[in-house]
Amino acid sequence: MMHRKVLIDWFSTSKGQVLQQQEAAFLERSITVSCKQVIVQIGALGWENKFIDCSLYKQFYVMDDELWSCPASKLLRGATAALPFKSASVDMVILPHLLDFDQQKHQLLREVERIIKPEGKLIILGFNPWNIYINLQYVRHREKDSLWHPSLISRTRLADWLSLLNFEVELAAGFDFDAMRTSAGHAERRKKQLATVAYAIKAIKRCYHLIPLAPVTEYQAGVAMAKLIDIPVRLNEYNETR
Repeated sequence: MMHRKVLIDWFSTSKGQVLQQQEAAFLERSITVSCKQVIVQIGALGWENKFIDCSLYKQFYVMDDELWSCPASKLLRGATAALPFKSASVDMVILPHLLDFDQQKHQLLREVERIIKPEGKLIILGFNPWNIYINLQYVRHREKDSLWHPSLISRTRLADWLSLLNFEVELAAGFDFDAMRTSAGHAERRKKQLATVAYAIKAIKRCYHLIPLAPVTEYQAGVAMAKLIDIPVRLNEYNETR
């Protein structure tokens, strides 16, 4: 179960609106696949229309078993531990703050790797576990016995996980509560790690193929040593002529 209602409610606050603006701008710039390709967002936000035109991207699907996405998108129900898609059938996957709450993170990432095509795209949004404000929000909601119980992952740790699944990080960005900073990576350069509220990662699924080499059946020593013995011979000829 994806307990995300508290997160969605927080995005309607003043600080949440600032972060929403920055994340929507990042997503809009990062969705560079063809409008005929398949895009899957796992975890509804309700403001998908701020970063994607569903009338243009006909194969944009939002999978969530609790919440509703914007009306123009196609909503699916399913479990994150076994995504209802064929292997290598999706061109782009978006995980908006899903790993912050999902208890089976490794299984989810393995499933994402399975359904993405070779050279497909993966976009992940996450909260910074070192940010003081985010941790205070966690404590405040936990005292009220709400559903806000995230197990946050740092951007560097997530990048390490992705590398084990043959994902190459193409772009990383950090966001804070400065509404003027909406360009990817700008907040990350200007602010220290503790001030970054959330981050985004865009990665590419790489597929490496081994090229078999024919075994060497015979070692031709004479050919290999020809250049080695050629130098002293020429030196001897040079000395004789002097």
